[in-house]
Amino acid sequence: MHQSPTASSQHEESKRSLDSHLGSPEKPSKIARTEDSSDEERSDNPLNMNPNPRIQRYLVAVEYIGTRFSGSQKQPNCRTIVGVLEDAFQKFVGQPVSIFCSSRTDAGVHALSNVCHVDVERISKRKPGEVLPPHEPGVVRRAVNHFLQKNEGDITVIDVCCVPANFHARFKAQERTYFYRLLSGPEPLSTFEKDRVWHVPEVLDLAAMQKACQILVGHHDFSSFRAAGCQAKSPIRTLDELHVAEVVSTPYFPSILEREQNTYTKQDASSVDIEQPLEISIPHHHKVAESSVAGQEFGQRRRHRSFVITARARSFLYHQVRLLVGVLKSVGTGNLTTADVERILDAKTVTAASPMAPACGLYLGNIESQEVKQRIWLGSSTWLFRMFYSSEILAQVHLQQKCVHCATVYSPRHSYAV
Repeated sequence: MHQSPTASSQHEESKRSLDSHLGSPEKPSKIARTEDSSDEERSDNPLNMNPNPRIQRYLVAVEYIGTRFSGSQKQPNCRTIVGVLEDAFQKFVGQPVSIFCSSRTDAGVHALSNVCHVDVERISKRKPGEVLPPHEPGVVRRAVNHFLQKNEGDITVIDVCCVPANFHARFKAQERTYFYRLLSGPEPLSTFEKDRVWHVPEVLDLAAMQKACQILVGHHDFSSFRAAGCQAKSPIRTLDELHVAEVVSTPYFPSILEREQNTYTKQDASSVDIEQPLEISIPHHHKVAESSVAGQEFGQRRRHRSFVITARARSFLYHQVRLLVGVLKSVGTGNLTTADVERILDAKTVTAASPMAPACGLYLGNIESQEVKQRIWLGSSTWLFRMFYSSEILAQVHLQQKCVHCATVYSPRHSYAV
């Protein structure tokens, strides 16, 4: 039957509309990209999903000391986080795997919890070609750690969970938190802190540093805090938190005085009236020692003042945190004022900023994503975060003294588990 020109035109138009709707695997339809949403849209694209239902995607949280690593990204002839993890997984599953990290860290930068994803197909070693059910997350963690500990022992898997096939550790990350440790004081740096902290011999003005943080936090053009090699398309970022706090120096071991103040028998504890402040009788010879010029026994190291800078945002520019810390340190030593910080921010050029802080004091704290928010949160490194921030621990050190940052008087009758 002969088709009229109008009917033929409608048929061709309908066919083109159907083809456009179905799309093509080779040429997916383009989606408008924005700074904050493009990564998430790419991760949700069905083409990014693993087509093999026999493969399980795992989210893996790792902690590491970055001193002996040449960064996180895999590089030829270099020891890297991804390279070491891929080797351990290959020894476990018997075939090569690819690791994708949520955040890249430079050489010398540490991580309390960096997360990555990996696809694993469990194949029988007794019957090659036979696919078995996926491993339980706990089995993965223990097995991979077994092979990691045979290496240098400076990287550990702290948590593993199963995630959907379209989950991407990098593109699904909604928030990243970094910590930076500084020790202030003229004493030489402790051997135990080597390559773990930035030692600043000068005295740091905490109040001035906190005022500088208020200028830098928020939505800005951070071109002045962006290294030359940064590949980000835009220098605009929203810094959700920038905070400086004075904390207890670590590692911390109680002195004789503190041990005596915390020693109570069950009878003493039961007889204490919790409504009344606890009075402690300090032996006279300890009072003299505390008021002496030396203030400590021979052979006991003098403690530094310890500071932690926290930076939290959805994403950061290349070397942004270390450049921010460099400026805050200069403010703390008096080399810069808050007015100088405003001038540096407005200059929009990295040449206006202070020298960048070294990598050794930087720690990737945690990566937050909606799907696994509860599982990613610092993994088993919570103790270190609490050591940085817990006012309760400060209370144990400054017994019956007012906390530096609040008016509360703490009592040593309470004990706190770290």
